[in-house]
Amino acid sequence: MNIEIFREYCISKKGVTEEFPFGETTLVFKVMGKMFALTNLDGNFSINLKCNPDHALELRERYSAVQPGYHMNKMHWNTIQIDGTIPAKLVFEWTNHSYDIVVDKLTKKLKAELEQL
Repeated sequence: MNIEIFREYCISKKGVTEEFPFGETTLVFKVMGKMFALTNLDGNFSINLKCNPDHALELRERYSAVQPGYHMNKMHWNTIQIDGTIPAKLVFEWTNHSYDIVVDKLTKKLKAELEQL
């Protein structure tokens, strides 16, 4: 997996925008204005994804490439080093999980707007 594949996957999801709110080297993906993924454009390729707290701990125990979210709430975010040890299929599943967590927490109004897209 590379940044282009990850980016295309994220922006193909309903209601997603991409932004650089933290500077030109951190690409952030939002659904209806709420962040669900971010990645660095400098250095080693890694991705931060939101995760259910219990599941986040399980993933960290199982995969050495999954660590507590760098510069994020470590209870709800994981940083995944994209170093070839985790199959792309899992990264996509975890991205879907992050997206779904954020969508589930949207207001009724934003959920209705998302449905109209």
